[in-house]
Amino acid sequence: MELSIECKKRDTGVNPRALRRGGQIPAVLYGHDGDASVSLMVNHREAERLIRKASVNNTLITVSVPEMPWSGQALLREVQTHPWKDSIYHLSFFSIASQSSVDVVVSINYTGDAKGVKDEGGTLDIIVSELAIRCAPDAIPESVDIDVSDLAVGENLHISDLKLPNKVEVITDTDKTLVSVAAPRTVAATEETTVVEVGTPLETAAE
Repeated sequence: MELSIECKKRDTGVNPRALRRGGQIPAVLYGHDGDASVSLMVNHREAERLIRKASVNNTLITVSVPEMPWSGQALLREVQTHPWKDSIYHLSFFSIASQSSVDVVVSINYTGDAKGVKDEGGTLDIIVSELAIRCAPDAIPESVDIDVSDLAVGENLHISDLKLPNKVEVITDTDKTLVSVAAPRTVAATEETTVVEVGTPLETAAE
């Protein structure tokens, strides 16, 4: 999926609230020129359209700043929103053009029918749905596919069990469990015994 957005340079002295009232969202671009960063602003509607389609730390976006001029691919690093209004407050872009590797988060796609579920009545327990990886900018996978077909009841897969493409490295705890197959639930038949206490009959005293 190819996404793009056009930005304008922003004067750092401009009040961000004034920008937002004018339909602009403050943004920043870094990674395009060493440690330097540039303050930007993005049309509010364009920003909303972008974040509906893009994922933080995953989707490549073509960012253009005609005034610089500059254009290149970047990752959406951060989306700041208002605490309770849920409106966009600030965007951060990270240029990947001059990077030898980038850290991204990709979704995990579990494929196949686990035999522990299909044949033994177990339950597939997905513990991790996203994976933090490091790879070349031109080798970012859309997702990581994991085949669970061979998993039996009581078995699991760890991050260390993954076979990733060349030049793709996991940057999280490799001992962490990704997915497991839990034993089927059994309902124990229990008999409920009702205890009836026999009390002394009430006697009506004669006056």
